[in-house]
Amino acid sequence: MKKWIMLGILFIAIVTGILVNVYLNAVEPVKAAEKKAVQMALKETNLSDFRDFSLYSGEETYYVMTGKNAKQDDVYIWVNEETGKVITRNVKNGITKKEALNKLYQEKNPSEIIEVRLGMARIQKTDRPAWEIYYRNKNNTINYYYVDFDTGEKLRAIDNL
Repeated sequence: MKKWIMLGILFIAIVTGILVNVYLNAVEPVKAAEKKAVQMALKETNLSDFRDFSLYSGEETYYVMTGKNAKQDDVYIWVNEETGKVITRNVKNGITKKEALNKLYQEKNPSEIIEVRLGMARIQKTDRPAWEIYYRNKNNTINYYYVDFDTGEKLRAIDNL
């Protein structure tokens, strides 16, 4: 009986070790990207206190995060993965996530909001900071809706995927 208990404990320990290893290997590229993004932002700006890192893959990949400027105001930062170009916007000068959702609800009738995140929309060969809203409609199809971060205007919609 003691052998079975010891074998059970050993099995659980091995499985736990494998799962932890898989998890650590899975998050390692994201941690490396975050470190790279912070270094690029520090090189190009005088921002600090970086947090809320995410990857945005649209026409190009952007690292998106929040930081603080010299006045300690919250700032959104977009770093182009390929070129290193840094775009910053004061959080208080743009529209909020809720305002972007309200814009969507004025025009569309989503049945489920899946995700709302900051991204970059390419309009007429120009990248513009935007809220990307990923949702399902009543037909259960996937849709994307982009709202300009600066103006609150609809930039584009991709429907019925």
